Amino acid sequence: MFEQSLVEQGKTNKTWTVLLSFALQILMIVVMIILPMIYFETLPTTQLTSFLVAPPPPPPPPPPPAAQPVKVVKVIPRQFDAGKLLAPKEIPKEIAVIKEDELPPPMSGAVGVVGGVPGGVPGGTPGGVIGGIIGSVPTAAPPPPPPKVKPKPKPKPKRIRVGGNVQAARLIKQVKPIYPPLARQARIQGTVRFNAIIGKDGHIQNLTLVSGHPLLVPAATAAVKQWVYKPTLLNGEPVEVVTIIDVNFTLSG
Repeated sequence: MFEQSLVEQGKTNKTWTVLLSFALQILMIVVMIILPMIYFETLPTTQLTSFLVAPPPPPPPPPPPAAQPVKVVKVIPRQFDAGKLLAPKEIPKEIAVIKEDELPPPMSGAVGVVGGVPGGVPGGTPGGVIGGIIGSVPTAAPPPPPPKVKPKPKPKPKRIRVGGNVQAARLIKQVKPIYPPLARQARIQGTVRFNAIIGKDGHIQNLTLVSGHPLLVPAATAAVKQWVYKPTLLNGEPVEVVTIIDVNFTLSG
């Protein structure tokens, strides 16, 4: 009876110990699960960021190198090799047709003889090598002569220069200058020279003073402007004349 009570008491203590250990293990597991959820700020930020942020995409692959243009090398088949004609390896698509000039028709009645051909080229050799063949080949007609270019007529001069003595002989109307009284009292004399342009009608068109005393120039200019010359002709047409006119002032006694 005593042994039976001990056995039952031992069984009861063992069961309670197992339950207690089981409860403690469950409590530790629950604490380990709940504790990180309460104190989540203590976790490392860099580790959380690495978990939440996606990694950057990989760089794009480099572009493929550009393809080099293909050079087409055209191989021209050889027709001759060491002076021998070679057969073509393939049939050409186009065939060049060479047309030769037709020979002139033979002359009627021409009969070949040993010494030459009647109607042949004089001086030909027997057999017609030089005189027959070369002479019989029609030669090209000589080119026409270049057209004659008519020389352009030289422009006719509108104005010529004539010496003063020559032009003085053609004077038609000559007005004598009036001797200035002041120059006469001062006993001034001399020559007044002008460069003059005589028009086609013979009248004075322009006077340019060359030399002369100032007291004599006005009287000489007034007189020369009234002079009239015979028109000068060149190839039958009147032209202007450039000449020199001298007016002399001389005191008598």
